[in-house]
Amino acid sequence: MAIKEVEEPAQEIELKFACRPEDLAAVLAAAPAGDDETRELISVYFDTPDLVLQRAGASLRVREYKGRRVQTVKRGRGMVREEHEAPIEGLAPDPALEPLPSLLPRGADLRPAFNVRISRRQRTLRYRGARIEIALDQGEVSGGEQKSPICEVELELKSGDPAALFALARELSAAAPLYLAFDSKAARGQALVAGEPAAARKTGQVTLSDGATVGAAFQAVARAALAQIAANAAVLRTAPAAEAVHQLRVGVRRVRSALSTFKPILDDDGLETLRADLKWLARSCDRARNLDVFADETLRPAEDGDAPPAGLPALRDCIDLARRAAWDQAAEACAAERFRALMIDATAWVETGDWRASPETQAPIRPFARRALKRHLRKLQKLGRTARGGDDVARHHLRIEAKKLRYAAEALIDLFGEKRAHRYLRHLKALQEALGTLNDLVTAEPLIAALALPSDAAFAAGELVGRKAARKPDLIVQAARAAHRLEAADPFWA
Repeated sequence: MAIKEVEEPAQEIELKFACRPEDLAAVLAAAPAGDDETRELISVYFDTPDLVLQRAGASLRVREYKGRRVQTVKRGRGMVREEHEAPIEGLAPDPALEPLPSLLPRGADLRPAFNVRISRRQRTLRYRGARIEIALDQGEVSGGEQKSPICEVELELKSGDPAALFALARELSAAAPLYLAFDSKAARGQALVAGEPAAARKTGQVTLSDGATVGAAFQAVARAALAQIAANAAVLRTAPAAEAVHQLRVGVRRVRSALSTFKPILDDDGLETLRADLKWLARSCDRARNLDVFADETLRPAEDGDAPPAGLPALRDCIDLARRAAWDQAAEACAAERFRALMIDATAWVETGDWRASPETQAPIRPFARRALKRHLRKLQKLGRTARGGDDVARHHLRIEAKKLRYAAEALIDLFGEKRAHRYLRHLKALQEALGTLNDLVTAEPLIAALALPSDAAFAAGELVGRKAARKPDLIVQAARAAHRLEAADPFWA
């Protein structure tokens, strides 16, 4: 039962960082002086058995502090989220408080899903004209028999310019390694009770309404891709593996694709710096990805085949050793100061960049999306004509443009009929895969040459690369057919 009328929803403007427990003191010491407080917080998160709130992108918690209980519903992604708070009596949430009636079916069975217990050191301060709350959280999230530690630094804007949050984040990150994180405590708990350990993260579908503006659409697409990068970088720092490398590179490509798709509104001084940093991050993972592809697409089929060449076990040992070293190299990049700065600067640019001042950002997204997809398709068709009978370089450029069109189409698919879009995307993926296999042939030979293999492994590698090269004429034909089928398909945005 509510004690008083629920207040209007507020916007929570917050940055969250993963941090090591031993670095928290350095973070607090580097922060400007302010009013300090230590709090022990116990929160119980609720949902229905079929996870209605989670599927709606919302979380519901009841938090107890000094005998008071507050019910909080949060919605949204990125640094800005909708927040509804109201004091309640009792331990159970009140489903009559907004916005729960619009999120839950009538008579919904709300049950405790997981708990979060944290010790919070909190400081409220003034910084560059803004009022900011710093929270240093240590504790754990628990659900059933499962537990997971929490160590985070949160910067919440109480008033003032959001750019001050990023300026303070840069200052604190110079004092201790802070890794920008996009997963809330609710998301951590939801993954825990679902039995989902930290693993490689794919991009979730971006939700865009018909009334969305061009600027809001770009932010939604970029946020999703940056969250994918952050999640996979976190996996790489703790348990480097092939899929995390792959998904991190996908996240990077999706950001770069968004910069290309939304280029007409992104005339900003920070754009070229962001592009250069993203290229650095992608190149840090290139060797690992090329080795992973060779292991999965060339080496493993040979091991499973009827006539494996001599020296194959030795080649496997060499490839696995090189892969682990390349994974470590990718992990080092994701732990580097340049990576931490990239994530802060990229998010700051997406959320507060000067590009937002352009009047075109307020235009409706659907006409812009049609023009952008049409522009990508025209370039793909032009490169396709060049690639017919062309060389490896021409096919490489065609593959890059096919990726750009695919990522743009997948990002904007919510604006159009999904059934038609998926049919079109099947043809686009087929072209991309055929061109990708041809590109693997091009990269395999220099990749193997750089390994300095012993003679038995080198013999096996030469045999496998030769077998692949023999298929090249057929693969070129397959790519041409895939390009023809795509050309004949009706664009779903037309």
